[in-house]
Amino acid sequence: MIPPVFFLDRWTKLLVRDGLPFGGQVRVSSWLSIVHWRNTGGLFGLMSQHEAGRYIFFVIPLAIIAGLAYYLVAYRLPNWSRFSLAFVLSGALGNMYDRIFFDGSVLDFLLVSYKSYYWPAFNVADMSITFGIGLWLTTQLFIKEARP
Repeated sequence: MIPPVFFLDRWTKLLVRDGLPFGGQVRVSSWLSIVHWRNTGGLFGLMSQHEAGRYIFFVIPLAIIAGLAYYLVAYRLPNWSRFSLAFVLSGALGNMYDRIFFDGSVLDFLLVSYKSYYWPAFNVADMSITFGIGLWLTTQLFIKEARP
């Protein structure tokens, strides 16, 4: 699961980077736009205005990636737990790739809006992390898996 999600994230970011100028926007529908924005902070641009944010959102995700990779390899997890955490790891790797190779920032390109209300722009890696965390929480709360 990790390589397909990682490469889908890379491919979509490359399409935006090469096909849309920075700050550009293409309206897809009344509620969805493709944009070319950079996020130097964390979730929803948290701490993007502070230089420390650039370091914090490099070190913490790096530790999470290392911890998740170790956890997935070292422990025999139930299938749904392994599947959900693989989505989290895929997204974390996609965004970390951006931070390493693109001056500490992440390319965000999906912008959802309704009238004058906007959800912060996001990308495939963010969707993978969100889906993985949601699935993991669901499995922990509602699915009783037998240990392999």
